Amino acid sequence: MSFRDNLQHLRATRNMTQEQLAMLLGVSRQSVTKWEAEKSYPEMDKLIKICQIFECSLDDLVQGDLTDCAPVPDAKTVPTGPATDVCGYDEHTRRFARRVPTGVAAFVLGVVGLVLFEEGTALRGLFNSGMAASWGELLGLGALFAGVLAGVGILVSAGMEHSAFVKAHPFIEDFYTDEDRLQARQVLVRGLVAGLMFIMMGILLGNFIEYQSGAEAPAGAALLALVAVGVWLIVYAGMMYSRVDINEYNRDAVEELEVEDIARIDVPEAVRAELRSAKRTHKKIEVACGVIMLVSTVVALIWLFMGPSIAGTTRDAIGSGHAAADSPASYFWLPWVVGGILCAIVSIVLKGIDGERR
Repeated sequence: MSFRDNLQHLRATRNMTQEQLAMLLGVSRQSVTKWEAEKSYPEMDKLIKICQIFECSLDDLVQGDLTDCAPVPDAKTVPTGPATDVCGYDEHTRRFARRVPTGVAAFVLGVVGLVLFEEGTALRGLFNSGMAASWGELLGLGALFAGVLAGVGILVSAGMEHSAFVKAHPFIEDFYTDEDRLQARQVLVRGLVAGLMFIMMGILLGNFIEYQSGAEAPAGAALLALVAVGVWLIVYAGMMYSRVDINEYNRDAVEELEVEDIARIDVPEAVRAELRSAKRTHKKIEVACGVIMLVSTVVALIWLFMGPSIAGTTRDAIGSGHAAADSPASYFWLPWVVGGILCAIVSIVLKGIDGERR
């Protein structure tokens, strides 16, 4: 009995289509079609994964006869009917949609801690003004770095997990229904509205606190805290909406593949050339954005630590105490915002230029 007959029989016992098996193996449907037409043969890692999926040995799969074997008791089968999520795509993207905005919000909350403790605002009930200011600077920097570390940890781990999932499943068969897409649009609208409401509430509350007490630190902390909630809701809603666009996922999957992975995909040469071109464009964007954000980080750190001395020099030069209120250190986070905007612009420009060349 041939490998082709065994594979076709195993698929039939699980009600599994070629597309669904391809999703589980991380290959294109054309690959499975060629295997069953005996025009090509899967690599060893794919053979091992097939054995794991169908709970059989490698010898039986390749050289044995599985068509006469009794079905495996309680074997997981794919429901008949429309396409289903056989590789856990929806669960993965929902988890990814929660972790990314949480990482972003952690950065913002770190800045909230810096603003609250920077001038000893949160400690004045425990210490005198001088001690509160000293401890406030230390705790403020600690809160900032804690937020940055938490945000980086969450984003990096989420990104690595997503990258591994995409490499394992570079093609997903679209299983979402029109009702699923309608629900995703509703989540997007509600998330955008709620997020913008929280941001507006932050602006109003910050202005109210500053007007009532004249204290800028609590006002800024309240503003940023509500902005963090608003940003979380907006990013989460956007990612939940984009998850139902399977075609976009399949197109973007090439960005996670290496050049040698693209060479192994069973697609026409013209499509493979287009994938290679898209990969080169993605590499250019990665390098450009990496340089931009590195420069932004250096500028932000200089701004943060040199800001007070710059403000003091400026105040001495002009002989006014009002310069301290506008210390550059208060706006050290601006370079990251500018860097993010520049990255988006560079991405659009490079994709447009390379798209015209193709």
